[in-house]
Amino acid sequence: MPVRCPERPTDRAPLTTSRGASGARFGCAASRAPSVHEYRDPMSDYLAVNRANWDSRVPHHLAGYGVDQYLDDPTHLSGVVRFDRQRLGSIEGLDVVHLQCHIGTDTLSMARLGARTVTGLDFSTPALEAAARLAADCAMDISFVEADVYSAVEALGPARFDLVYSGIGALCWLPDVRRWADVVAALLRPGGRLFIREGHPVLWALEDPRPDGLLVLGYPYFETEGVAFSEPISYVEHTVPLDSPDIIHFNHGLAEIVTAVMDAGLQLAALEEHDTVPWNPLAEAMEDVGGGEYRLRDAPRRLPATYTLQATKPG
Repeated sequence: MPVRCPERPTDRAPLTTSRGASGARFGCAASRAPSVHEYRDPMSDYLAVNRANWDSRVPHHLAGYGVDQYLDDPTHLSGVVRFDRQRLGSIEGLDVVHLQCHIGTDTLSMARLGARTVTGLDFSTPALEAAARLAADCAMDISFVEADVYSAVEALGPARFDLVYSGIGALCWLPDVRRWADVVAALLRPGGRLFIREGHPVLWALEDPRPDGLLVLGYPYFETEGVAFSEPISYVEHTVPLDSPDIIHFNHGLAEIVTAVMDAGLQLAALEEHDTVPWNPLAEAMEDVGGGEYRLRDAPRRLPATYTLQATKPG
C-alpha cells in the first residue's frame, strides 16, 4: 500500500519534521538509524534514505499484511487489488509488471487474476526476498527484480509489457513524475496500458489531524525538491520502532501527473477520484467503511483521498 520529488529549498519543511504515530501518513518508520541528518545531502540522497526506511519496514509488514491468508486461500487477493479489479478488467494472458512491488502481496494478487507473466520490481532487497518466498510458498511463478523505478527499463528491457501496474503509495517516493511517465511508456508495448491508483495529492498535502476537524493544506501540493519527515511507525500496527524512521517525500499535482503521462506519448483513458483510501492516514478523522478502505468521518465529500488513472500506448 504497499511505494510511494522536487521542491524548492524555501518550501522544505525542517529536517526535524515528525508526523508522529497518529498520522502515519506515508507509512514511515521509527528510531534514528539512519537519520537524515547523517547524510551529506539528504535531498540528493533521497534514494538511500528511503531505501533504508523501506528495508526496515519489511518485518513489520510481514506481520501486518495478513500474509497467512495468501497461503491458506489460493484465491485470496489483496484489498488493493480487490478494489482495482473492476476497473482493471480481465488481465488474462497479459505480461504484467508491478512497479514498487514491496513484499509482493499485490503482485501475487495480479498473478492470481490470470496474467501470463508477472514481474515485480522494487529497490529493497529484504522486501524482494520476502516477496519471492511468498510467491514460492503459494506455488506462483513470479519474477522479482531489484532496481529503482528510474532504472526499470535497463533492468527489464523496453516494450516488454502489456500492463504496467502501480499501487497505492508509489509516486510519493519519486522526485520527478515526468521521468516516471517516460519509464512507464518505455516499458509498455504498443497497445499496452498503465493502471495506477494512488493517494491524491490533496491528501499528501494535508497537515496532521486537528482538534477542530479542519482539513488544512500544510505541505506542498505541487512537485518540489522534497520534504523530509521522521515518523515512529509505519501504516500497520506495531510497537517496536522501525530502525530507519526518516523519509524524503515528494508530492505531484494531479495535472502534473496527467500532463507527464500524456507528454510521454500515452493516451489518457480514464481518470477517477475516490473519497476512500486503503489505510487510515488521519486517525480519528477517518472511519473504516469496509473492504480495507477508510473515508473521512465528517463530510467525506470534502476530501479526494485517492484517484485511479489509466492510459494506453498507441498501437
